[in-house]
Amino acid sequence: MDAENNNQAVDLSTETKIKNAARVVFHKKGFAATRTRDIAEEANINLALLNYYFRSKEKLFDIVMLETMQGFFRSIADVFNDESTSFEGKIDVLVSTYIDLLIANPDIPLFIFHELRTQSGELIEKLGAKQIIMKSSFFKQFQQRIKDGIIPPLHPMHFIMNLMGMIVFPFVVSPLLRGIGDVTHEQFNALMQQRKALIPVWMKAILHAEIPNIDIKS
Repeated sequence: MDAENNNQAVDLSTETKIKNAARVVFHKKGFAATRTRDIAEEANINLALLNYYFRSKEKLFDIVMLETMQGFFRSIADVFNDESTSFEGKIDVLVSTYIDLLIANPDIPLFIFHELRTQSGELIEKLGAKQIIMKSSFFKQFQQRIKDGIIPPLHPMHFIMNLMGMIVFPFVVSPLLRGIGDVTHEQFNALMQQRKALIPVWMKAILHAEIPNIDIKS
């Protein structure tokens, strides 16, 4: 029995090691540019062992892609559905959570964007992304503020686009921004840490700005 348990532990450990290596390589290179040999080298195992646990690159990629997307949207769900925090408090937590996530995993944005462009409908349905956002406590608070006249009757997508753009876009174009600003990787991350305080201020100012006379509900 001990030998059987040890074998199971080794199997789980090896599988985890391979998945972690695949995550690193896929996030950096994407599906097309990644070879199974790259993953084996990252995991420091031989190719035959990788093929024993995962028969194809496609299977590994599907696992990594789904786990990455689930982790990304799970963080949103946890913040958006926390009924103990105010609308403004959710903005603060979301910004801080995602900046920390992207500093630790700077390759995630391009990886996710590419997958959303190629199979967005299937992924959105599988992840329940629409329900996570549009039926959340955050969305209800947003609608209530419009009803109470606290903020203008904005389409919620304007708010989501502005918020996610402020958080994610700098990471997507970080090589360009670092070149323009002549800043190191560490200095760029320090700027992103500063944005934890700045983005909520900007978002709250946007919400209370005077809206031009356009059809903002369409």
